[in-house]
Amino acid sequence: MWYWLFKYILLGPLLQLLGRPKVEGLQHVPTHGPAILASNHLAVMDSFYLPLVVRRRITFLAKSEYFTGTGIKGWFSRWFFTAVGQVPIDRSNADTAQAALDTAQRVLGAGKLLGMYPEGTRSPDGRLYKGKTGLARLALQTGVPVIPVAMIGTDVVNPPGTTMLRFGKVTVRFGKPMDFSRFDGLAGNRFIERAVADEVIYELMGLSGQEYVDVYAATIKNRGKGSNGQGADDDAARIPETAAG
Repeated sequence: MWYWLFKYILLGPLLQLLGRPKVEGLQHVPTHGPAILASNHLAVMDSFYLPLVVRRRITFLAKSEYFTGTGIKGWFSRWFFTAVGQVPIDRSNADTAQAALDTAQRVLGAGKLLGMYPEGTRSPDGRLYKGKTGLARLALQTGVPVIPVAMIGTDVVNPPGTTMLRFGKVTVRFGKPMDFSRFDGLAGNRFIERAVADEVIYELMGLSGQEYVDVYAATIKNRGKGSNGQGADDDAARIPETAAG
């Protein structure tokens, strides 16, 4: 109930006013049955504008930190992210990857739409970054179609690093469903999974017009925090993408 209240009454009208969203290619989203919506990730508001323009409910996998806070703030965060359709996952290390994938498979097995961000976290500078292979493995294991989605202008409405909302012009552009049935039986093959992830990112590049950078966005963010930026090995890259990195 809260999901639809937020969408149509509590939050949706404000987002409509601020971003004046334009939608292209909505016919590519199936009216029933499971599918993965694979989106680029410019701002936290991506996870709000995408559900706003899709008639069906979308479930996102969200980092568990949103659900584990204490006090009134922690309670509100847990309630809010549950109400808007997000499911917590632990993305702390590669050992949690399979549990997260199992959660995603249950969502798709129930015939729902699953929202994922192949880059694994928000872009640090508006460019498009290398895709992680969690989405690829999930698509190969379930056989569901992958719908590429380009979010454009959300970083103007919600500048990264701020909680401020501003007026802007948001475009949500859906591409044609991607079918990877030619790779049936090859889930777990790291080369095939890398090829699938790269193919999804290539589609997103065409839809969004973003410049592509062949490194993980998390690596760039880690360098900015003073680490050695070496934390993007293949196993860790399998951790599914979250709703807000």
